[in-house]
Amino acid sequence: MSEKKDEIAEDQAHIDESFEDVMSYEADELEALRAERDDYRDRFMRALADAENARKRADKERQEASNYGGTRLARDMLPVFDALSRALEAANEDVRSQAGPFLEGVELTQRELLNVFARHGITTVAPEVGEKFDPQMHEAMFEAPAPGTKAGDIIQVMENGFMIHDRLLRPAKVGVSSTPKS
Repeated sequence: MSEKKDEIAEDQAHIDESFEDVMSYEADELEALRAERDDYRDRFMRALADAENARKRADKERQEASNYGGTRLARDMLPVFDALSRALEAANEDVRSQAGPFLEGVELTQRELLNVFARHGITTVAPEVGEKFDPQMHEAMFEAPAPGTKAGDIIQVMENGFMIHDRLLRPAKVGVSSTPKS
């Protein structure tokens, strides 16, 4: 009977030892699987973030293409607008009386061009005499002293500028007051 107990005790020790080996192996394997899972989860989250960033970037590029895609064409149309403006400014009373319907057609064409500009987000930058010169919006064509003004005031507007949405298409061309002579 003692032999039987010894044999059972030996078997139990062997089972315990095998169980501990299996458990330690499974714990190591479990830890490795957890690490692998965490790695995959991290990669997945990064891939999601990358996809979201790519989507946002594509949306922004699509919006910019929509807003600013016609910039070159708009810039090329500005001289046409300027020519219409000069034609209307050059018409004195004699010309207006003789070519009234023709000038009316020029005015309508200019107005339609402004409407097309407005539909595409193009607005006029029309500074007034006496405003402060803004180098972001205006181009100084000359600088001269002018009585009753401060240095940096606009004293003459030679050509209006244009913006397309929030970008400057062409600066307004202006004359600027220098420090007045004393």
